Amino acid sequence: MFKFTASEVRDLIIAFIVISLCFAIANAGRDINAILYLLPMIMVGVGAGFILHELGHKFVSMKYGYWAEFKLWPQGLIFALITSFFGFVFAAPGAVYTYANYMTDEINGKISIAGPIVNILLALIFLAICIAIYPSAFHSQTSVLILNICALGYSINSFLAAFNLLPIGNLDGSKVLRWNIGIWLIIFAIAGLMTLMSMTIGVENIIRLIIGI
Repeated sequence: MFKFTASEVRDLIIAFIVISLCFAIANAGRDINAILYLLPMIMVGVGAGFILHELGHKFVSMKYGYWAEFKLWPQGLIFALITSFFGFVFAAPGAVYTYANYMTDEINGKISIAGPIVNILLALIFLAICIAIYPSAFHSQTSVLILNICALGYSINSFLAAFNLLPIGNLDGSKVLRWNIGIWLIIFAIAGLMTLMSMTIGVENIIRLIIGI
């Protein structure tokens, strides 16, 4: 059963708002009107991606009987804001801390990989919605709006998965790599390919490739 402290809920909300703003700035540059236009749409992808990523860590930790709690990293939020003005988001606003006297590399790896897997699954769900709604987007403004939201959701969640799987510092990738290099390679390759495709050919072209247009 999930249990949240008041400070944990506060930290999650703050991190969610700031990271959403960071992705809006990274995508819109310094155009205030563009930022305000993109922010609500981006909050859907970041809301699902960031919150469920952290809850993935928390759920697996608690499944193994550990207490786990998300804590904000203020320096990480500031750094994310700074990098967003350069078109890139260093998305490390905080982390789920698992409290345990002892933890094997395997358990730590499974807890760590849960978040990126959630992001990959969410990205695929957003892409599936894009594919389903794409034909109607040619004659429906509502469909266009949903398509744009889901395209951003795909791109953001792919990026969050790939970024967190980098084997550097205290990111998830370091712990997964220490547990099982084969699993890390497979999951990182999937997340990396999804991110690369969204950044190079774009989500609409991915949709066209899949449906054969």
